[in-house]
Amino acid sequence: MNNGAVAAAVAAANAVKASGAIVRIESKDFQSIVTKSEKPLVIISEYTFFGKYYRYLTGYKGFVFYTKSRIPLDFGSNVELMTARSIWIPN
Repeated sequence: MNNGAVAAAVAAANAVKASGAIVRIESKDFQSIVTKSEKPLVIISEYTFFGKYYRYLTGYKGFVFYTKSRIPLDFGSNVELMTARSIWIPN
């Protein structure tokens, strides 16, 4: 492995440590979790890669949940929405 690859692997490992556990779930499960929260915050980011996609993050019981969708998800009026320029999820 060259120095650049090692540095990238270390950076990715540090990002995971800093962010904690991120759980990737289906959109319908994401919406279910959001409805269980009393005052949910959902972070949204749009990106284009062979079409438009929407990425979503929310926290629940100490975990961060992530989903992506080709169509915008609909949330109730009690949900606080925050738009981010991008969302990066470590692999």
